[in-house]
Amino acid sequence: MYYTYVAAILISSISFLVYAVSYFVSPHMKNEFERFGLAKWGLLTIILEIMGALGLLVGLVYKPILIIACGGLSLLMLFGLLARIKSKDSLRISLPAIFYMVLNGYIFYLTVNL
Repeated sequence: MYYTYVAAILISSISFLVYAVSYFVSPHMKNEFERFGLAKWGLLTIILEIMGALGLLVGLVYKPILIIACGGLSLLMLFGLLARIKSKDSLRISLPAIFYMVLNGYIFYLTVNL
């Protein structure tokens, strides 16, 4: 159980860091924020994702940071999912937001209950 928990934290953290880097190197990510009508929130969102990803790693040692980080990333992914629903994106396109919202919610649940 513990190794699954740590693996979930590492998968989430690395994924969010990779996504954040891709925002700066790929025009596709910035275009997505523009498509959602959220271009002015793009950089803030990426900064929150980086802070959340680093918080997950720090949280492996300091539990209160882990609770804040995974809770914040779950909430961020909920808002991402709502933006995709508003844009009438398909379920297939929305699956990553759903997956990371559920994954971080799972981490949150385990962290609070361990």
